[in-house]
Amino acid sequence: MRRTPHGRAVATGALVAVTAMLGVGIQAGTGTAAAPRPGTTHAVPRPGALPAKLSPSQRAELIRVAGATTARTARLLKLGAKEKLVVKDVSKDVDGTVHTRYARTYDGLPVLGGDLVVHRSGNGALKGVTKAVRSQITVASTTATVHPAAAAAKAVKAAQALGSKKTAAAKAPRKVVWVADGKPVLAYETVVGGLQDDGTPNQLHVVTDATTGARIFQYQGIEKGVGNSEYSGKVNFGTSGSAPNFTMTDPTRGNHKTYDLKHGSSGTGSLFTDADDTWGDGTPQNAQTAGVDAAYGAQETWDYYKNVHGRSGIRGDGVGAYSRVHYGDSYVNAFWDDSCFCMTYGDGSGNNDPLTSLDVAGHEMSHGVTAATAGLEYSGESGGLNEATSDIFGTSVEFYANNPADPGDYLIGEKININGDGTPLRYMDKPSKDGSSADYWSSDVGNKDVHYSSGVANHFFYLLSEGSGAKDINGVHYDSPTYDGLPVPGIGRANAEQVWFKALSQYMNANTDYAGARTATLQAAADLFGQGSASYNTVANTWAAVNVGSRVPDGGGVTVTNPGNQTSTVGQAASLQIKASSGTAGALTYAASGLPAGLSLNASTGLISGTPTTAGTSSVTVTVTDSAKKTGTASFSWTVNAAGGGSVFENSDDVAIPDAGAAVTSPITVNRTGKAPSALKVGVDIVHTYRGDLVIDLIAPDGTAYRLKNSDPYDSAANVKTTYTVNASSKTASGTWKLRVQDVYAEDSGYINDWKLTF
Repeated sequence: MRRTPHGRAVATGALVAVTAMLGVGIQAGTGTAAAPRPGTTHAVPRPGALPAKLSPSQRAELIRVAGATTARTARLLKLGAKEKLVVKDVSKDVDGTVHTRYARTYDGLPVLGGDLVVHRSGNGALKGVTKAVRSQITVASTTATVHPAAAAAKAVKAAQALGSKKTAAAKAPRKVVWVADGKPVLAYETVVGGLQDDGTPNQLHVVTDATTGARIFQYQGIEKGVGNSEYSGKVNFGTSGSAPNFTMTDPTRGNHKTYDLKHGSSGTGSLFTDADDTWGDGTPQNAQTAGVDAAYGAQETWDYYKNVHGRSGIRGDGVGAYSRVHYGDSYVNAFWDDSCFCMTYGDGSGNNDPLTSLDVAGHEMSHGVTAATAGLEYSGESGGLNEATSDIFGTSVEFYANNPADPGDYLIGEKININGDGTPLRYMDKPSKDGSSADYWSSDVGNKDVHYSSGVANHFFYLLSEGSGAKDINGVHYDSPTYDGLPVPGIGRANAEQVWFKALSQYMNANTDYAGARTATLQAAADLFGQGSASYNTVANTWAAVNVGSRVPDGGGVTVTNPGNQTSTVGQAASLQIKASSGTAGALTYAASGLPAGLSLNASTGLISGTPTTAGTSSVTVTVTDSAKKTGTASFSWTVNAAGGGSVFENSDDVAIPDAGAAVTSPITVNRTGKAPSALKVGVDIVHTYRGDLVIDLIAPDGTAYRLKNSDPYDSAANVKTTYTVNASSKTASGTWKLRVQDVYAEDSGYINDWKLTF
C-alpha cells in the first residue's frame, strides 16, 4: 500500500542521555507466555498465522532460495530495468506463508527508503506486497554535480551542531538514491564518527542531495537505550570452560560474550573470567556484578525472541551479539551499536549505578531486532516507533522473565534510578507523566525527541494489552486514559506482542509513520484473528484512543456514507456509488427504496445506475446489510429535472495523463447566456489504474479553479467515473471550461475518456 509522503523532522538537538537507557531482560528457565489476568478472556490467534520457529540453517535456505530468484521477483513486481532486489530478511508463518524483505538498488546504487516485503503462500503463490514507496525508481542521471568532499564537510558541520566531539567522516560518502520522501533523488550518504555530546559513540548518517548539495535527512545510527546480579538477584546464566578458567561465553545462545572495558571507550576490553563459576557479589563495587546483569539480560532477551516469536538471535541467524560493561567514566547511558552488533553499558553517575538492568538489556537489544527487520529510521515518527518498539519488547521480556526480584510492569527504567528520585524514565499507561512524552498523536509529534514521540505507540501497546481505566498489575497501579474519552477493552499482552512483532517484521518499513503503523498492525491483526473480528476492531479502536485513525462501528455494525442530495435530468444517464463498511468480515448486500423511475441498485456492488424517465423529487433510502445481518442506512433526496431543463456540453476526445508528469487539460466551449448554476454538474470519466494518483480540477473561463478531487495514496481502486457538483454561480457560463488532471505519483497511468458539463 502506498504511504503518504511526509516531511521528516531533522534532529536539531542532542539526544537526551537520560531517556536513552531503556530495556528489559528475563530469567532463564522460568519464562512464561503472557496469560490473561484472572477474570479476563481474550481471543486466541490463528495458529497458522503465528511465526514458525526457524533454525538458522532453515532461515539461511529460505534466504538462498529468495536470493536465487530476485530477478524473477523484480519482473513480477514490474520494477524498472535498472532496479534490482537484495534479500535482507525472511520470516515464515506456521501455515507456510513466507515473508521476504528486500532492499533495492538502482543502477548499482543502494536505494534508501525503497525496501519492500513480498508475501507468498506455502505453495509459492503471491499473496501481496508491502512497499515503502510505490514509485518505480528512476533518476535523470547517476552522475553527481556535488563533490563528495563537499557532502562530507556538510555532514561534519551537522554533527558538530549537535554537540559532537572529535568529529570526522568515518568513511568517504557513498552515492545512493534517496526515495523515502516518494520522489527518487540522487544523493550522498555520509556517516560521521567521533563522540556525541554525552560521550556516546557517534554514527550520524547525513543524506545530501548530490545535485544541489542540500541536506535532505539525517538520523543517529547509535540507538540508546550462578551469578549475583545487582538488579535481578541470584541468577543462572550461560558460561563456558572449566575450573579455574571459566569465561562469560554462552555456548547455547550464539556464543554471546560479555567483556569488561575497564572504563575504556574503544575495543572489546577483556572477556570476563572466573575460577569457580560464581560471579559477582550483587554490588557495583565488584566489576563482575555488572557483567552478570548484562549476560543475564542478553540470554533472557534471546530466550524471549526464540520462544515467543520463533527468532533465533537478534538477526534470526543464530549468531550471538556481545556485551561490553564499564564503558567510560561515570557514563550515564547504554547503547546498541548495529555496526559492531554489540551492547554497551555505562556505570552511571560516580560509577555507582550501572545501567545493566533487565529492561535496559531487553530495550537496547531490541534495537538490533528492529534494525534487522523494518529498519525504522531513528528520526521523526519512525524514530519514535523505533524507540517504542524497544520499550514494548523490553517490557514483554520483563513479563516473560517472571523474576520475583524484578516483576513485569509497564514502567521503563524503574530499577536504574537515573532520575535520582526512584521514578521510572517512562510510563506506558500515561506517557506524559514523565513530563515530556506524548500521550496521543498530533501533527507535530514527529518533531519531538524520539524518546518522547515514542509515547504514542507505548500508550497504544499498554491499552491494547490491558485496556483503559484503573487497574492494579503486579503491585503497580495504572489508570490509562483515551484521547476520545471512550473505553477500550484490550486483547491481552500475549496477543498484543504477537500483533506488534508481526507488524514490525512483515509489514513495517524504514520510514513507517504512525498512520503506517496503524495499517501494519491492522494487517497483522487480520492475519492473526481475521479481518473484522473483535480483536481486529479493538486494534483499530485502540489506535483511535491515541488519536490515530477512527473507531470502527460498535459491535461490528454497518456504516453507510451519505452521498448527499442528487440531481439528474430525464433521458440522461446517471450513476452513484454507495459506499459502506462493516466491522464484520464478509460481503455486503445493498437495497434501496424510493429510487426515481429508470434507476436501479446493484445489490452486490452498491452502484445506482440507469437513465431517469420521469421528472420529480424522490426520497431515497439505501439499506446495507453485512454477513452478520446487521444493517446501516442512508437517506437523501433525488431530483430529476425535465428534459430540456438543462444543457449538456461534452468532450469525448481522449487525453493521455502522463505518469507523475505535468497536468493536462481537456476543453469544453459553452455557448450559453447568463451565469453558471449553483449546482453545476461535472461528469467525469477517467480511465486510470490507480485513481489515488490523480488530482482533478474544473477551470472556469476566467481561470478560477474548483478542486474536484485530491490525491489519496491509499485509494488503490481504478478509474474515476462520477459526477461532481460545483457552485459556479459567480461565473459567466459562456466561454471555455477545462478539466485539469495531474498524476502526482509514479508507476500508474491512464487517460481522460470523457467529461461533460450539465447547466
